[in-house]
Amino acid sequence: MSATLYGTWSKSISASKKNRIDEVFAALRQRGEVGLIPFLTLGDPSVEATLTLMRKVEEAGADLIELGVPFSDPTADGPVLQHSLEVGLRSGATLTRALELVQQFRRSSQTPIVLYGYYNPIFRYGLEAFARDAAAAGIDGLLVVDLPPDEADELLQWTRPAGLHFVCLLAPTSGPERIRLVLQHAAGFIYYVSVTGVTGVKPIQPWEVRPVILALRQETELPIGVGFGISTAEQAAAVAAFADAVVVGSALMRLVDQHRDQSDVDEVVAQFVRRLKEATRNVKRPLAGAM
Repeated sequence: MSATLYGTWSKSISASKKNRIDEVFAALRQRGEVGLIPFLTLGDPSVEATLTLMRKVEEAGADLIELGVPFSDPTADGPVLQHSLEVGLRSGATLTRALELVQQFRRSSQTPIVLYGYYNPIFRYGLEAFARDAAAAGIDGLLVVDLPPDEADELLQWTRPAGLHFVCLLAPTSGPERIRLVLQHAAGFIYYVSVTGVTGVKPIQPWEVRPVILALRQETELPIGVGFGISTAEQAAAVAAFADAVVVGSALMRLVDQHRDQSDVDEVVAQFVRRLKEATRNVKRPLAGAM
């Protein structure tokens, strides 16, 4: 990473107690609103276009942004995101470029960024160096899909002091012991995978997910975001009735794929994000202290 990034390391450490993820969720809860977390793949349709898309979805109402780092052997991603990751790889997207892009984004934005990806690129980068550079770039959280929390200590020993939240996954197959283990390690928010399988294949069934989220809320004070299978504003509104955040990925990157050769691809994506945000905003929720 650049000397500029390294030079801001000490400032990032001193500010780590005020993670942007925590601040945004606290503000949302105070307003009785639900967070919207769009997912974007770095490098699809290009690295430069990803920065434009990040700014567009922020303007359209994104409360957090999940930035996916392409990897050659994805395991949690369905056909849409697999194709998007391949495009990103061909565009030259790397972990280093992700950090550089976030640094550029930070020049004009304080919207929290959760870096989504796989462990191999982080391990190859070097764990201590990655934690240092990610914090300096302005990343707030990590979602490492193939790194279970019970095997994450070698990374967490560096990311926790740097103020980076380790976002953990729970799924319909997670039993009580697994839930307890995840909650011991998680920070920022819990990402609940609403369907079994990979992303973007099966639609969410909100009536099945709701009782699980309500039960989970009795076990943790962390916000709970729900993702996988949400592709319409109606589905987002249904999930917003019981979750703290709605995560949308495949539906967004499908739009990018359909419009990648058109000059208005960023506006098409932004319009969809506006519809999602409006749908979640219209859901009435109790204010802080009444949940």
